[in-house]
Amino acid sequence: MRYRWFRFGIFVLGCLFPAWWLYEAGAGSLGPDPGKILVDRLGLGGLIFLLITLGMTPLQRVTGWSGWVVARRQLGLWSFAYIVMHMTAYMVFVLGLDWAQLGVELRKRPYIIVGALGLLGLLLLAATSNHASQRKLGKRWRKLHKLIYLILGLGLLHFLWVVRADMLEWASYALIGIVLLLIRLPAIWRRMPRFGKKQPI
Repeated sequence: MRYRWFRFGIFVLGCLFPAWWLYEAGAGSLGPDPGKILVDRLGLGGLIFLLITLGMTPLQRVTGWSGWVVARRQLGLWSFAYIVMHMTAYMVFVLGLDWAQLGVELRKRPYIIVGALGLLGLLLLAATSNHASQRKLGKRWRKLHKLIYLILGLGLLHFLWVVRADMLEWASYALIGIVLLLIRLPAIWRRMPRFGKKQPI
């Protein structure tokens, strides 16, 4: 039961943002196209949760507090949940559940394919994030979950296509992602201050 309040706080925050955005949409405060705003916010939320997930191990290393790593799985699942909501909102509010139109969109907008590949990767990680999968896969589990780095790249590429008019916004998230990947390079990781037990990068 350790860290339960920390994990409960993450749960509340994860639920709070979509609930607030739906309230705003219902109140008419998201402008003339609230569905599109919801799609964009949910997608960005998924990317932010993914970046936060990648930040947990470095935080544990430099602070020595194991709560960061304990919350890593939960944060990764929230990233998956937000991307699922992002895709669902896209199908409902943008395509109107017109599956035929989805085929047209895939041909016209390849960034949707990139986003779908990222979603499939997150689905694979979410499905194998439990302790039973860890025991069954053994050493392969850690190798499999390094897919998160590829998924981050796909997410940033998808986001780049979506926000081409605001490169500064994209660059800020891309920079955070690059830093989180660079510090995992062995030459840099070994020089970082370390407290407590050694954690896999």
